[in-house]
Amino acid sequence: MEIAPAKPRTLHWIALGLLVVSVCINYADRGNLGVAAKSIATELHFSPGSLGTLLGSFFITYAAFQLVSGKLIDTWNVNWVYAAGFLIWSAATGLTGLVSTFPALLCLRLVLGAGESVAYPAYSKILATVFPERLRGTANALIDAGSKVGPALGVMLGVDLLNRFTWRGMFVVIAAASFLWLIPWSFVAPRLEVRKFAKASAWAPSYAELLGKRAVWGTVLGLFGANYGWYFLLNWLPYYMETIRHYTHARLALMASLPFWAVAIASLLFGLFADALIRRGGEPGRVRQSIISLGLLCCCAFLLPAVLVKQAFLSNLFLILASVSMGGFSSNHWALTQRLSGAPAAGKWTGFENCLGNIAGFAASYVSGVALGLTHSFVLAFSIVCFSLLMSAVGYWIVIGNPLPVEWATTVTSEGEKTYIAKSAS
Repeated sequence: MEIAPAKPRTLHWIALGLLVVSVCINYADRGNLGVAAKSIATELHFSPGSLGTLLGSFFITYAAFQLVSGKLIDTWNVNWVYAAGFLIWSAATGLTGLVSTFPALLCLRLVLGAGESVAYPAYSKILATVFPERLRGTANALIDAGSKVGPALGVMLGVDLLNRFTWRGMFVVIAAASFLWLIPWSFVAPRLEVRKFAKASAWAPSYAELLGKRAVWGTVLGLFGANYGWYFLLNWLPYYMETIRHYTHARLALMASLPFWAVAIASLLFGLFADALIRRGGEPGRVRQSIISLGLLCCCAFLLPAVLVKQAFLSNLFLILASVSMGGFSSNHWALTQRLSGAPAAGKWTGFENCLGNIAGFAASYVSGVALGLTHSFVLAFSIVCFSLLMSAVGYWIVIGNPLPVEWATTVTSEGEKTYIAKSAS
């Protein structure tokens, strides 16, 4: 049964706009440690390995709490669960500027990860419930564009705040600005229909049934591999450009943000392109699967030359082309998950997929730090990223196979009653 309406109301688009702003804040908050990494390492005498641990620690709780968040979203009003998580992660960001020891920074990064874990399960539940299939590529692309604009603005504004207020002031100012988002959301959230969210949650499959689906594991492998590449860029790109390419702060603010702007623009365009193909009769799952897989392969093809070439112009060109290619993945992968899962399973599936997929965030941060410490070069780190992107393409194309919606043991009749089928498709 299709829970989403044929046409979202104005209120739904306003809510989507606020979610896009919130994901900008989300990614700026998780990425600002990368902007301040060199300043923090210099002041507090941290090694590259310690930096890698700090950068990656966020993903321990971010991944682990995905399952908790998925359950909370299926139990309580998703609008307020998301607001609570937003409040927690913004507070952790502000407190980061007030501490001076490695254990304190580590603790706050863990709290930040727990708070931000509600984000994508909440997005999937809301989008799968209020936006029809023909608009989900656009809706997800807008969310994803926000996740790329966030780091881009985070780098540009973060460097400026770093110069004005030091790294400590940067964290405090960003957190203070973040809290303002809760004001409009507190007016919109009560007006969003929650009965549809509750209805979708009531029909949700169990985790045991979820784990038996091959498509689930395809999306997990796909997200893990792609996330490894994405979080490598998010956490290490500013450090790479400052230490290897020797950009000054003024030039770093522009050059380190360009790849993120490229992903944001490409993501929106690829999302619109996918929806256009679907409206013209393309099978939704196959359209999104194809764009995702081709994007990952092209990203891999452009990324390694970026670190190998000596000329700064060519290096930046390859980075931007790799980022544009990443937009094919980032705009459509959650829409594909929502297509496969349906609204009833969107929260749990997204939570489980994000739980395992975001272990890559810690792996990319830590492994890259170790590789840098051993080789004093980023070539090995970039090579590992390319391998992870290839594995991601395998997950989305081969492991998922034919991307048809999964049939669950619990289905819904047109009258809204639950029925059970003897055997469900994988």
